[in-house]
Amino acid sequence: MIQRFLCAITLFLLLAPTAQAAPDDRGPLVLAAASMQEAMTAAADAWTRQGHARPVLSFAGSSALARQIRAGAPADLFLSADEDWMRDVEQSGFVVRGTRTNMVGNRLVLVTPKARPVRLRIGRAMPIARALGNGRLAMADPDSVPAGKYGKAALTSLGVWPSVAGRIARGDNVRAALALVERGEVPLGIVYATDARVASGVAIVGAFPARSHPPIRYPIARLTGSRHKEAEAFRRFLLSSAGKAIFTRYGFTAP
Repeated sequence: MIQRFLCAITLFLLLAPTAQAAPDDRGPLVLAAASMQEAMTAAADAWTRQGHARPVLSFAGSSALARQIRAGAPADLFLSADEDWMRDVEQSGFVVRGTRTNMVGNRLVLVTPKARPVRLRIGRAMPIARALGNGRLAMADPDSVPAGKYGKAALTSLGVWPSVAGRIARGDNVRAALALVERGEVPLGIVYATDARVASGVAIVGAFPARSHPPIRYPIARLTGSRHKEAEAFRRFLLSSAGKAIFTRYGFTAP
């Protein structure tokens, strides 16, 4: 009950700015992974310039968005940072059949504050615990948020997860983890390469080997509760060559 109440409050705050507008005055409501902020905003700008009503964008961790959908969020499109949460929503009956598609991919990197950089070579048995000193490692929640799950998988594959498992600074989403590094509150953090690109206060220590974690894929789907007449058209635009060019510009890769 508490979860449903919190979800209702979140949706009220989200939709309040457009409550006075007629349905045709705003575009489809898109629930998108936090790491998509700049790219999705640019895509919405491009769509609006074509004469369409501007989509309403809501960003959070994919796990939180999936819970909102399952609690009845009146959204049109869902863009997850991993396939697990999209599968969860789909198996719960909230995805329109035939609309789920992997849209883009990403890479996982280790970052450090630019003002106080830490040097470390990423590889098997790397001394990451020693590199942390008395600090902690910032990650999105490794138990539920995609970026954190990818990060835990990478560290486990490299044989160093046990050395840092008790020293994690958990963020609700990948941008929260990024903020901890950018503010210098932690010496190291694990985020997506696209996040590191937009943060002026961090430097990339290195990229994790692609084989050290599951492939990073962002699936998109239209939701069964969608009622907006342009929801499907906007989904197709995001998957078009024009849409893919926008995401490529922001550092996303092919899925």
